Amino acid sequence: MGSFGVNISSANSFTLTGFPEMKGLERWLAALLLLLYAVSILGNTLILFIIKEEQSLHQPMYYFLSLLSVNDLGVSFSTLPTVLAAVCFHASKTTFDACLAQMFFIHFFSWTESGILLAMSFDRYIAICNPLRHSVVFTDARVAHIGISIVTRSFCMVFPLPFLLKRLPFCKANVLTHSYCLHPDMIRLPCGDTTINSLYGLFIVISAFGVDSVIILLSYVLILHSVLAIASREERLKTLNTCVSHICAVLIFYVPMVSVSMVHRFGRHAPEYVHKFMSLVYLFVPPMLNPIIYSIKTKEIRRRLHKMLLGTKL
Repeated sequence: MGSFGVNISSANSFTLTGFPEMKGLERWLAALLLLLYAVSILGNTLILFIIKEEQSLHQPMYYFLSLLSVNDLGVSFSTLPTVLAAVCFHASKTTFDACLAQMFFIHFFSWTESGILLAMSFDRYIAICNPLRHSVVFTDARVAHIGISIVTRSFCMVFPLPFLLKRLPFCKANVLTHSYCLHPDMIRLPCGDTTINSLYGLFIVISAFGVDSVIILLSYVLILHSVLAIASREERLKTLNTCVSHICAVLIFYVPMVSVSMVHRFGRHAPEYVHKFMSLVYLFVPPMLNPIIYSIKTKEIRRRLHKMLLGTKL
């Protein structure tokens, strides 16, 4: 295995797997992936531009939406280089350090998105259950502090992962299941003991995604309890309508994320295309759908888009 201080893993590269089962359809697949990237990048960029330009959107909920759009752009740009290299140019090799860096950023943005969705649920809870205190609780300074805290938490959680992997010997064919680097995929490859890696990965999944999702669920239980106390049916529907976009964002993030985690941990004998499909949904769908959902459900964003595209106001 080499003498003390020599890291075998540093001499290895990884082979990223494209979609060999779709041989003959590579052009269509590349076109589809490029379309998904284009929708995601253009949609989130437009959301950021509109929120910046529209004074009526300078509110805590839309500051968090801006952070969500920046994060979704980060997810897209994290996977873009290797996905296009593997699918469009059949360049399947990547260095060990480059793979670790990509893994870090993919998981960093995933944890950050979970934190942003949690902050947005807290914003909705205060706005509906205690509206008189909303402007006091969510000042601009506090929103900035929440954003910094979310990013700091994600960084601290993901930071150990590359170092835990780098200490392990990779002494066999390092073929990954996907065309990008994910931690659950990479810990299958070392020929050393990966118990610490698996336990730490499970710990941060439970302590971040698990805790965040429980608190989000609890906040909506309290919101629903508060809404049901409103006498007017129209007012109940109007109040709940302010949460629809966020509920959709939560579902399209957590459902694929939980599915990917379950498939990697408990479905190791499932066909490879199942792993690939679930990971593609997890990494491509939220960044693409979030701007579409908020554009449809937010009147101010919809009005501005209509003006930009058609030159008229709704």
